[in-house]
Amino acid sequence: MGYPDQRFDVNLSILFTELPLLERPAAAAAAGFTAVELWWPWIETPTPPQAELDALKKAIDDAGTHLVGLNFYAGQLPGPDRGALSVPGEESDRFRANIEVAADFAASVGCTALNALYGNRVEGADPQVQDALALENLVLAARAADRVGAILLVEALNKPESPLYPLVSAPAAIEVVDRVNAATGLGNAKFLLDLYHLSMNGEDLSQVIKAYAAKTGHVQIADNPGRGAPGTGSLPLERLLDELKDAGYTGRVGLEYKPGDRPSAEAFDWLPETARADR
Repeated sequence: MGYPDQRFDVNLSILFTELPLLERPAAAAAAGFTAVELWWPWIETPTPPQAELDALKKAIDDAGTHLVGLNFYAGQLPGPDRGALSVPGEESDRFRANIEVAADFAASVGCTALNALYGNRVEGADPQVQDALALENLVLAARAADRVGAILLVEALNKPESPLYPLVSAPAAIEVVDRVNAATGLGNAKFLLDLYHLSMNGEDLSQVIKAYAAKTGHVQIADNPGRGAPGTGSLPLERLLDELKDAGYTGRVGLEYKPGDRPSAEAFDWLPETARADR
């Protein structure tokens, strides 16, 4: 048990960001990782030129890496936004325009997990209207994910850092997962369990794992406080990942932490090199 018993991937939108996007897969491979994930890389557009999509696919393939997770368009992330799918008007339209683009790109690189960030509450908008819009868009996203053999992920964030985001607990995200699955009948909506976010919300992480491991499609980690590498804070991440495995979770664990003041390549000393490659 312990870290060497897990299957890790590196989030290239928070690690290796000192490098241009197309150089990050090779940098992750040089650090010993073969699996990577990404937030939607084109924050300005849900529909980038095909040449840019092709260039990213080539960079991933040439590095010998495998993209295992991709966010749908989520607005300015990192930045003020936390998704687009529940935001009425232009942002919802942009999310919809992105659905098939993201799904097709995922299919082209064999990525089987697509994360749909819910979006912030908007001043002056009825929360019930936002939730109805969210369900419509999540149903479309779930169907597109199913078309390419992927799951749809719904993530809980943390209230201190995302005060306008409505899904700031595991039960809140699970409720949305269940609603989407009931609407589609596909069963491919899953919970993205981020131990950092849930710990920031003060949730009982062991209890969350027991309750929701069966509905979890992906896990992400960072230590708390600080959102740094494991060992820089006080979360018992190794034990919690063992608990997930014991509860039946067999998926990957995304490394979504800040490297601190050092280059990203030096931020993995907590993890033996032999445990970094996907298997």
